[in-house]
Amino acid sequence: MTTSTLSTAGSPADRPAGGDAVPRTLLLLGATGDLAARLLLPGLGRLVASGALPDLRLVGSGTHAWDDGQWRRRVADSFATAGADGPRETEVVRSARYLPADVTAEEDLRRLLAACHGQTVIFFALPPAITARAAAALARIGLPPGTRLMLEKPFGTDLASARSLNAILARLVPEEQVHRIDHFLGKSTVVNILGLRFANRIFEPVLNSEHVACVDIVFDESLGLEGRAGYYDGAGALVDMVQSHLLQVLALMAMDAPPTLDARDLRGRKAQVLRATRVWDGDPVRWSRRARYTTGEVDGRRLPGYADEAGVDATRGTETLAEMVLAVDTWRWAGVPFRLRSGKALAGRRKEAVVTFRQPPRVPTGLTGYEQPDRLRIGFGPDRLGLDVNINGPGNPLELDQVHLVADFGPGELPPYGEVLRGAFDGDPTLSVRGDTAEDCWRIVEPVLDAWRAGKVPLQEYPAGSRGPDDSLLAPAPGGVI
Repeated sequence: MTTSTLSTAGSPADRPAGGDAVPRTLLLLGATGDLAARLLLPGLGRLVASGALPDLRLVGSGTHAWDDGQWRRRVADSFATAGADGPRETEVVRSARYLPADVTAEEDLRRLLAACHGQTVIFFALPPAITARAAAALARIGLPPGTRLMLEKPFGTDLASARSLNAILARLVPEEQVHRIDHFLGKSTVVNILGLRFANRIFEPVLNSEHVACVDIVFDESLGLEGRAGYYDGAGALVDMVQSHLLQVLALMAMDAPPTLDARDLRGRKAQVLRATRVWDGDPVRWSRRARYTTGEVDGRRLPGYADEAGVDATRGTETLAEMVLAVDTWRWAGVPFRLRSGKALAGRRKEAVVTFRQPPRVPTGLTGYEQPDRLRIGFGPDRLGLDVNINGPGNPLELDQVHLVADFGPGELPPYGEVLRGAFDGDPTLSVRGDTAEDCWRIVEPVLDAWRAGKVPLQEYPAGSRGPDDSLLAPAPGGVI
């Protein structure tokens, strides 16, 4: 199964006459953080190795008093984790510069912009509040024409702050030059949802309320906090995963077919779905759940309870598992519950979108063994397509068995961060989140956040290494439950 890629080869404006490479700069704010080392720089290394950025200057900035040598070692080490150590990558490392700066100070920002040349992309690998202050400072001093902005999630901290940040960005650059990053949109399997749905006539005709009982989008992982308390304890599972990544997957699963895969059409269809999405029955107390892990064993490793992890403020009540049931009030999906769930320190990894089909109107008398409904599974790790279907089993032909058909998706050309970086440098916002959509994602989850803050939904607990809380948040699905 092949993997489609939505990135373009760059607009003509990005290529001067004669085919010479355009000088480009990636200005990375928050360069010394975990995100840059673990995800962003390895993705950049793979992109450079592909030959897509032949004349790239990398400028890093942070509050640490590093020099160029320390920064180059960080870049080289991160590139090496992705196997990016060829001559192109070596040249980027050799020319990389590091400038300590307060990115909310106008004079420091002027100094950083002066170190850039050619087409500039600014990546904000910063907490939301610092991103907003840095953007406001940039709005006061202005940006070189054609500058593109990349903003890491979460985009704001609530609906009001997202709207405020959008207003600041609108004074800086046109919307098409703002790339709100959700690296899930760079995952090859997520992109393949589009091919699965719209390039064949097998599944699409039955993906609607007449045939589907419920849709389950789950991202459960066995990893615990892993030293990320500085960010995670202020966010939690709902903001970290559901508000961003899983709502984007929901939009791809539920949208109608776009006429093309260009940014305007694809992002317009996603926006339509999210505008129609809200908490099931308008009741966030009944249709949401939060929990956090206690001491337990995961993959043979003893894990302390979340409240005992270094850097955690236990009084915040931060959840490590979040779950909510949503309604998508469109003609296609009215009455079908969508359950979104993400949790940490669980028994095994489960990363998939599951479409559970309604039971047949009647199983003929004489056929036995029907126990589970048919399901379509789209896995995000491992990346694969699965179909659980009931057929006549071996032996007694009147007894039904459920079989599991599996096909692997092909690997993507680049890792997720490589894809979203390529989109920014090419001026293609297809894989980024549009401003109004970012606001709608906050609107969808805010009733749940408000109910949790008011103590209306208790914080449950589950042992690390378990499957989560004992009870299940069941969606009101006709013909079966999630």
